[in-house]
Amino acid sequence: MGDESIAKKFGSHLKSLRESKGMSQEKLGLISDLHPTYISLLERGINQPSLTSLIALAKSLNIKLIELLQPFN
Repeated sequence: MGDESIAKKFGSHLKSLRESKGMSQEKLGLISDLHPTYISLLERGINQPSLTSLIALAKSLNIKLIELLQPFN
């Protein structure tokens, strides 16, 4: 699996999780202390998250880190 398809798969999953929690990108950004533009880039598969960002996103979505990485299990 190439880096681009990994990023797109992660981004699609992140967007699905965010929407299932009823959050906008702005709200997730505020809670996670990540810029909404960065979240948009993640969701579109343009950027790949750091470990620090993954942890912040999981905490903000109130899920376990493994749930955020579910598409790759």
